[in-house]
Amino acid sequence: MTKPTTKTMKIAFQGEPGANSHIAITEAYPDAEALPCPTFEDALAAISSGEADLGMIPIENSVAGRVADIHHLLPQSGLFIVGEWFLPVHHQLMAPRGAKIADIKTVESHVHALGQCRRIIRKLGIKPIVAGDTAGSARIVAERGDKSCAAIASKLAAEIYGLDILAEDVEDESHNTTRFVVLAREAAWAKQGSGPLVTTFVFRVRNLPAALYKAMGGFATNGVNMTKLESYMVDGNFFATQFYADVDGHPDDKNLAFALEELKFFSREFRIVGVYPAHPFRATFSEQQD
Repeated sequence: MTKPTTKTMKIAFQGEPGANSHIAITEAYPDAEALPCPTFEDALAAISSGEADLGMIPIENSVAGRVADIHHLLPQSGLFIVGEWFLPVHHQLMAPRGAKIADIKTVESHVHALGQCRRIIRKLGIKPIVAGDTAGSARIVAERGDKSCAAIASKLAAEIYGLDILAEDVEDESHNTTRFVVLAREAAWAKQGSGPLVTTFVFRVRNLPAALYKAMGGFATNGVNMTKLESYMVDGNFFATQFYADVDGHPDDKNLAFALEELKFFSREFRIVGVYPAHPFRATFSEQQD
């Protein structure tokens, strides 16, 4: 992963201290200062303005799917992906000091966290309440001091806000993992041949019959592995579809260069938003070859 040399760099994230994005920053850049921001847009603005050097933005979760609409945010922000980070997510059920599970009537957290902990919520028969983010819900529960109100957040959040953990690791699935991208103001392509790499790009196909099929053909014929392809509408236009894709390799690799050349021929817009090292976690979920 691309890492600036300064030890005083600031990394923006969406949420409050103790959020999973905060934890990802402490793991990936232990010497950096984490800068909490209310929204994803605020986090990206902090990077663009220079208030933060980098941003740690979650884009997908193995249980809940897409987390942030990075597809919409990236083109508008003009920022670039310079790295990625995978964080195994463990949720804790917490409440004010002295509370017991039998006391709990409601639990609040980010909508994705609540969705990842449905089993214990159903088992306890408590009412889920959607909050802005996990750490923020922990702070609010701590400030309220009502022992019938619980939050689902991280161990770090429980420590920061002085809450008791009533049940540990309450996520439904043990493989619960969130993927983050590291954003920067300037493009910083990883060096070709420096190890497993990921190239991320956005494109919009020309208005031709079977344009997407033809645009994708180059990846198959050149043996390029595409690990992500998502479509989304542009400006609410049902007929203007843009795509976001991740592929293995460097744009200067012969096979990927040929594939991208064919893609560009059938596309009216194309932009590479990052060429960065593949996180080692990717090796843990590689499919077995037939």
